[in-house]
Amino acid sequence: MVDNLASLNAALNEATADRIAAEARFRRAGGGGSSAEALSNNAINNLRQRRAELNAEYQDLMIRFEPGYPQARAIQSQIEALDQAIAREESRVSGSVRAEYQQAEAREQALRQRVNALTDEYLDVRRRSIQYNIYQQEVDTNRALYDGLLQRFQELGVAAGVGVNNIAIVDTANVPERPSSPRLLINLLVSLLAGIGIGAALALALEQLDEAIADPSEVQRRLGLPLLGTVPKVDEDETPRDALLDRKSEMVDAYIAVQTNLAFTTEHGVPRSFSVTSTRPAEGKSTTSLALATMLARSGKRVILLDGDMRSPSVHHLGNVSHDRGVSNFLAGDEDFTGSIFRMDDLGIDAMSAGPIPPNAAELLTGDRMRGLIDRLHEKYDHVVVDSPPVMGLADAPLIAGHVEGVIYAVESHGIRSTQVKTALGRLQAAHTRVFGAVLTKFEARKAHYGYGYEYGYGYGRDTDTKAA
Repeated sequence: MVDNLASLNAALNEATADRIAAEARFRRAGGGGSSAEALSNNAINNLRQRRAELNAEYQDLMIRFEPGYPQARAIQSQIEALDQAIAREESRVSGSVRAEYQQAEAREQALRQRVNALTDEYLDVRRRSIQYNIYQQEVDTNRALYDGLLQRFQELGVAAGVGVNNIAIVDTANVPERPSSPRLLINLLVSLLAGIGIGAALALALEQLDEAIADPSEVQRRLGLPLLGTVPKVDEDETPRDALLDRKSEMVDAYIAVQTNLAFTTEHGVPRSFSVTSTRPAEGKSTTSLALATMLARSGKRVILLDGDMRSPSVHHLGNVSHDRGVSNFLAGDEDFTGSIFRMDDLGIDAMSAGPIPPNAAELLTGDRMRGLIDRLHEKYDHVVVDSPPVMGLADAPLIAGHVEGVIYAVESHGIRSTQVKTALGRLQAAHTRVFGAVLTKFEARKAHYGYGYEYGYGYGRDTDTKAA
């Protein structure tokens, strides 16, 4: 408390010095334009210099003309306007000095009140400390008296009980023929039954608490979304692009099935424009965007892949190009976007990078520039696929979804809780977004619950072909 009081006193002295300095500046500023603040103000000095120039020009005119001369009247009007501006600026400077003085005075008063309060509290603590020491001395004295009386009482009790014995043998004890415990067989049986029951209860509880999407059938049951397809997990030594280039891979078969189901979502078949999003990053949305664009291109369609994730762009890596120009440039007002499009010949599609990362991507997406970009791309391309950012924590995905026909939702198998997916879908529904269906990504049949060991048939015939080769 003493340290706090000392620090507050130091702060009060500093505040008093600040208040005195501010008050001195305020007193000096009472002269308006003659104060040091006004004289050092660049704006006032510029206005005064301009007024002096106009006044000199006015005096030159007065040598040759009358005050009623039009040019002289115009200069006089400018001089009056400058006088008013100088007066306003001087008033603003004076008001700033007054406000500074008032703030310094208020700070000094507040610190003074705190110092007075802490001083009163310190004095009260000292008074209580003195009284406490008095009480402590009384307690120590009473305890010493009590200990002496107790010792004397015990000595009298021992002296009075010497020679008295009231112990007698009533009956002799019997030696037991066998141990009463532990009962080994009963304990083993009880432990076995308890272990089976606890294990079954724990397994049931874990099953009920597991909210991960483990089986394709759970997509419709838990999320209420149509299942467009199930994509198997790619081997660690193989990239998704390599799997797409292998037309006999399981991933290609899976996304052909997704494309087939997607053709039944609208009256005109596969949507002309759609975005692919997910609940969180790394669920396979970018792979799904690239794969669907590739499958549509292989069916003879002209397809372009847009990188709508302007916070963490990735499409430009596929084409080994930079993202110096892209979607963000067009959204910011640049009408020429053709230079941002690059070709991926091995996949047969065009792509457009996200462009420079903007300070706030959501602000660029609030207008109609994104819809305008998609409409202009439809003049050349049959389908526009947008790789959208994840939904949770960002406003980008719902904004992009409002400019396309609908959304394809990527759900990571065994990796995302259904409650999180429902929350993200709720945000899309709140934006009146149409969700065509879900794609279950990174599916591993061996981890499924209900016998999906046949792996959806994606590997059918491949072992036979390999042996024959």
